[in-house]
Amino acid sequence: MAKIVKFKDEIICKDLQIADDFVSRLIGLMFKKDMYGFDGLLIKQCNSIHTFFMRYAIDIIFLDKDLKVVKVIENMKPWRATLMYFKAAQVLELKSGSLKNKIKKDDQLEMICTN
Repeated sequence: MAKIVKFKDEIICKDLQIADDFVSRLIGLMFKKDMYGFDGLLIKQCNSIHTFFMRYAIDIIFLDKDLKVVKVIENMKPWRATLMYFKAAQVLELKSGSLKNKIKKDDQLEMICTN
Protein backbone atom coordinates (compact mmCIF):
# COMPACT_ATOMS: atom_id res chain seq x y z
CA MET A 1 0.00 0.00 0.00
CA ALA A 2 1.49 3.35 -1.05
CA LYS A 3 1.49 6.27 1.35
CA ILE A 4 1.32 9.87 0.14
CA VAL A 5 2.03 13.00 2.20
CA LYS A 6 0.19 16.18 1.19
CA PHE A 7 0.23 19.83 2.22
CA LYS A 8 -2.96 21.54 1.13
CA ASP A 9 -3.43 20.22 -2.43
CA GLU A 10 0.26 19.62 -3.15
CA ILE A 11 1.93 16.23 -2.86
CA ILE A 12 5.12 16.50 -0.79
CA CYS A 13 5.97 12.79 -0.86
CA LYS A 14 4.32 10.21 -3.12
CA ASP A 15 6.05 7.01 -1.99
CA LEU A 16 6.68 7.16 1.74
CA GLN A 17 8.64 4.54 3.66
CA ILE A 18 8.00 4.27 7.41
CA ALA A 19 10.65 3.45 10.02
CA ASP A 20 8.72 2.31 13.07
CA ASP A 21 10.74 -0.54 14.55
CA PHE A 22 14.09 -0.46 16.35
CA VAL A 23 16.29 -1.50 13.41
CA SER A 24 14.66 0.67 10.73
CA ARG A 25 14.69 3.70 13.06
CA LEU A 26 18.34 3.05 13.98
CA ILE A 27 19.56 2.75 10.38
CA GLY A 28 17.29 5.33 8.74
CA LEU A 29 19.10 6.67 5.65
CA MET A 30 22.62 5.92 6.85
CA PHE A 31 24.95 4.33 4.28
CA LYS A 32 22.37 4.64 1.47
CA LYS A 33 23.55 6.22 -1.79
CA ASP A 34 20.07 7.56 -2.55
CA MET A 35 16.41 7.05 -1.73
CA TYR A 36 15.85 4.28 -4.27
CA GLY A 37 12.22 3.20 -4.59
CA PHE A 38 10.86 5.89 -2.24
CA ASP A 39 11.05 9.67 -1.87
CA GLY A 40 10.56 10.12 1.86
CA LEU A 41 11.22 8.39 5.18
CA LEU A 42 8.96 8.91 8.19
CA ILE A 43 10.72 8.01 11.44
CA LYS A 44 8.21 7.35 14.22
CA GLN A 45 8.91 8.05 17.90
CA CYS A 46 11.64 10.52 17.05
CA ASN A 47 12.34 14.13 18.06
CA SER A 48 15.94 14.61 16.88
CA ILE A 49 18.11 13.19 14.12
CA HIS A 50 21.65 13.16 12.81
CA THR A 51 23.08 12.79 9.32
CA PHE A 52 26.23 10.90 10.30
CA PHE A 53 27.29 8.32 7.69
CA MET A 54 24.94 9.85 5.10
CA ARG A 55 26.08 10.65 1.58
CA TYR A 56 23.68 13.47 0.68
CA ALA A 57 21.77 16.41 2.16
CA ILE A 58 18.10 16.11 3.16
CA ASP A 59 15.10 18.29 3.97
CA ILE A 60 13.58 17.54 7.38
CA ILE A 61 10.13 18.15 8.86
CA PHE A 62 9.62 17.50 12.58
CA LEU A 63 5.96 16.63 13.19
CA ASP A 64 3.74 16.08 16.20
CA LYS A 65 1.57 12.95 16.43
CA ASP A 66 -1.18 14.64 14.36
CA LEU A 67 1.22 15.64 11.51
CA LYS A 68 1.35 19.29 12.54
CA VAL A 69 4.72 20.85 11.69
CA VAL A 70 6.95 21.59 14.69
CA LYS A 71 10.17 22.53 12.84
CA VAL A 72 11.49 22.56 9.27
CA ILE A 73 15.16 22.24 8.34
CA GLU A 74 16.06 22.43 4.66
CA ASN A 75 19.24 21.13 3.02
CA MET A 76 20.79 19.55 6.12
CA LYS A 77 24.19 18.31 5.05
CA PRO A 78 25.87 15.03 6.11
CA TRP A 79 27.67 14.86 9.46
CA ARG A 80 25.29 17.21 11.27
CA ALA A 81 22.86 16.77 14.21
CA THR A 82 19.66 18.57 15.14
CA LEU A 83 18.48 19.79 18.49
CA MET A 84 15.76 17.87 20.31
CA TYR A 85 12.28 19.20 19.54
CA PHE A 86 10.21 18.05 22.49
CA LYS A 87 6.85 18.70 20.78
CA ALA A 88 7.86 16.43 17.88
CA ALA A 89 6.78 12.78 17.78
CA GLN A 90 8.09 11.89 14.32
CA VAL A 91 10.36 13.16 11.57
CA LEU A 92 9.81 13.23 7.81
CA GLU A 93 13.06 13.10 5.81
CA LEU A 94 12.93 14.11 2.13
CA LYS A 95 15.41 14.63 -0.68
CA SER A 96 17.12 18.00 -0.39
CA GLY A 97 15.30 20.61 -2.44
CA SER A 98 11.88 19.00 -2.01
CA LEU A 99 10.44 21.72 0.23
CA LYS A 100 11.64 24.99 -1.34
CA ASN A 101 10.34 27.04 1.63
CA LYS A 102 6.75 25.81 1.07
CA ILE A 103 6.17 24.42 4.56
CA LYS A 104 6.42 26.37 7.80
CA LYS A 105 5.94 25.75 11.51
CA ASP A 106 2.29 25.07 12.47
CA ASP A 107 1.32 23.91 8.95
CA GLN A 108 -0.81 20.76 8.86
CA LEU A 109 0.24 17.81 6.68
CA GLU A 110 -1.99 14.92 5.62
CA MET A 111 -1.11 11.28 4.98
CA ILE A 112 -3.16 9.25 2.51
CA CYS A 113 -2.89 5.50 1.98
CA THR A 114 -3.63 4.29 -1.56
CA ASN A 115 -3.77 0.90 -3.24
